[in-house]
Amino acid sequence: MSGLHVDWRGSGPPLILLHGWAMHGGLLAPLVPTLSKNFRVAVVDLPGHGHSAAIPVASLDAIVAGLAGRFADIALPLRVLGWSMGAAVALRWARLAPQQVARLVLVGATPRFVASPDWPHAMAPETLARFGDELAAAYRLTLQRFLTLQVQGSDAGRAALHELRGALFARGEPGADNLRAALAMLQSIDLRADARHVFAPTLLVSGNRDMLTTAAAGAWLADAMPAARQVIIHGAAHAPFLSHRDAFDAAVLPFLDED
Repeated sequence: MSGLHVDWRGSGPPLILLHGWAMHGGLLAPLVPTLSKNFRVAVVDLPGHGHSAAIPVASLDAIVAGLAGRFADIALPLRVLGWSMGAAVALRWARLAPQQVARLVLVGATPRFVASPDWPHAMAPETLARFGDELAAAYRLTLQRFLTLQVQGSDAGRAALHELRGALFARGEPGADNLRAALAMLQSIDLRADARHVFAPTLLVSGNRDMLTTAAAGAWLADAMPAARQVIIHGAAHAPFLSHRDAFDAAVLPFLDED
């Protein structure tokens, strides 16, 4: 994908890190020192976020096609760790290119971001839509409020919020149009059918206080995916890798080291 920014660190088997909506790869930087001891870590800025250029159509399949092409020459197998929107991208990538993606860690994951009569484990559609409306009226304030939602209810919420806020604009301000396009993509995502056909070993990491992608959504994925299991980090909200790092590492590192 032309214009896709990737930072590489460390050596070993390749491990791709994918961030969430309105964020950038730098939000996952706290993970890199530990992960890069055993892996060649690629920290990606998804299209329209951080240092990466936007793409003409912000569709999930377009993003996956770009990632698959960008890492086509990297020695397989790939391990992919995705957070929130990045988890959805990772799941779809594993569905469309199973020969590339051999192992998944999905943090704050859900197959569907908006609630419906047959999917109660998500935000009301109007809640997510309101973010798009508010971006136009109060861009920075809306993103700050979104950050607050990500840590609300967690044991170490204040410290995690401080870290998120400090890094939010470290790679410039994402364009409001790009964010609205990505938000529209989130509103349309439904990966429930995909989940049943992703055979890569998968670890789902959920916070029991996550208000954006609930632990129940992660439990549904763990049950639907043929080779998945869930770890719930108690006291954590949407960013357990910041608020509960020890518990996060204890769950994730052994899983990534498995063959």
